[in-house]
Amino acid sequence: MRRTVVFFLTQFLLWALVSQANHELTPWGIALFLGGLFVGLSALTFDRREALVGALAAGFLHDVGTPLPFGTHALAFAAAVVFIQHVRHRLNRHEGLVTVMVILITNLGLFLVISAVALRLLPDADRLTSRVFSDLIASQIVLALVSPWFLALQTQALRLGGCATSPETAAHG
Repeated sequence: MRRTVVFFLTQFLLWALVSQANHELTPWGIALFLGGLFVGLSALTFDRREALVGALAAGFLHDVGTPLPFGTHALAFAAAVVFIQHVRHRLNRHEGLVTVMVILITNLGLFLVISAVALRLLPDADRLTSRVFSDLIASQIVLALVSPWFLALQTQALRLGGCATSPETAAHG
């Protein structure tokens, strides 16, 4: 349980930083979505229950600040965790680059699913297609740059919290 709480605190920090960055990017019409970072490491290293609890908590945190139906992000994040955990035995989870690639691919999938839900709810969604793609490109670039730093932050926070017990979690440092 302590590992889930420590992990959530790092996710809360990321959520606050991304929210502030999105606030600053508003004049340029860009919004960042880094959902892959909220599920990637936990899905690759935690057991299913812990990873799902973390994904649901992060998803509900995202749901608070969006006009989408409550639970949209939580459901998408939980589905991503289940999918990653289904294929993670085929991946070299000890490689940092593999972890970053999983996060990028997960972010792409989550972005497309959540954007599809959001566009379906809007009456004039056809005009927003170019905006969605510019947000996706910006999000993926920022994600590729920020992922190693955030993975190191999560790993160090887990170590400081005394809950980095699995060798898989310790390998991402």
